[in-house]
Amino acid sequence: MSDLTVGKKTKLSRRALLGASASTAAALATPALAQEKATIEWKMVTSWPKNLPGPGVTAQRIADQVTKMSGGQLRIRLYAAGELVPALGVFEAVSAGTAQMAHTASFFWQGKIPASVFFTAIPFGLLPHEHITWIEQGGGQTLWDELYAPFGLKPVMAGNTGVQMGGWYKRDIAGLDDLKGLKIRMPGLGGEVMRRLGATPVSLPPGELFQALQSGVLDATEFLGPWSDRAMGFHKVAKSYYTPGFHEPNGTGEALFNKLALDGLPEELRTIVLEACRAENGRALAESDWENAGSLKLLQEEDGVTIKPYPDDVLTALRETAKVVLEEFAGKDPLARRIYESNIAARERLAPWSNVAMRRFMAARDGAA
Repeated sequence: MSDLTVGKKTKLSRRALLGASASTAAALATPALAQEKATIEWKMVTSWPKNLPGPGVTAQRIADQVTKMSGGQLRIRLYAAGELVPALGVFEAVSAGTAQMAHTASFFWQGKIPASVFFTAIPFGLLPHEHITWIEQGGGQTLWDELYAPFGLKPVMAGNTGVQMGGWYKRDIAGLDDLKGLKIRMPGLGGEVMRRLGATPVSLPPGELFQALQSGVLDATEFLGPWSDRAMGFHKVAKSYYTPGFHEPNGTGEALFNKLALDGLPEELRTIVLEACRAENGRALAESDWENAGSLKLLQEEDGVTIKPYPDDVLTALRETAKVVLEEFAGKDPLARRIYESNIAARERLAPWSNVAMRRFMAARDGAA
């Protein structure tokens, strides 16, 4: 666990921190000493450019809210991608105690923990409200905790960028043959699905995507939705914006905590941190939906972007290949199988209700029923 500071200078171990907490409680009983509260300082490292619309905004808001709700007793300093550690180095940084927490996305860890992808999104999987329900009500959080426990980490949901778009393409996709040799940035299991259909997935952190698309390192890239994507400038390089985002029907942000640091907090501060993350799930989703709608209009009306659907044969191939990939993936180890089965069970339980309650209503509302 990295250093925790009281005031500006004194460095404390976890044991000393707990002692400081007790001293602080005693001080609160004496009004004259009320200003002698211990100040705990944390570092948050992120995988995003600073204040990136969507996840970058969420990360900063969490840090600000914790500071505010704790009355300044817990202060979190945010380090954007590359400021303290690389964008994709935040997992190791928090595990090692270089920082006490991170804001990122779980699918970045597919290489070291394949089952982590389930806690962002899987192809043709759960929608945002369904994913939150799985984590909160369907046993997903317990499995997530078990998956990260060997690394000394506690993961929680922390924001949501909503349903994703299919990506930006410099050449049109008219059929399956157009996927052959396509250099595309698509993390998670969606990238594996694309690979099996002939594309070449390229793994790059968010901050490198625009230059890679512009230079030709990439022929296509997905990221999030119109709000974040427009801020990244992809429309300046590619004018074809494909839908649906089959690979990411949900955009859960991930807060990672060094478990020793989190457990070492006084209970009231620990509750503030976790509830600040939980509050972002609804707030960020509402913000993303609102801003995505406005940015989509700007992309079409001001930036000359054309929204294009994946052809039916491509979607069919993607869906059938995704089933094979997921089934193979589930056979990797017993925990991966349990996570897979839990996620599929949640989809089977929730999808009929989503269909009856939402799909049919939307069709009726739009006059298509």
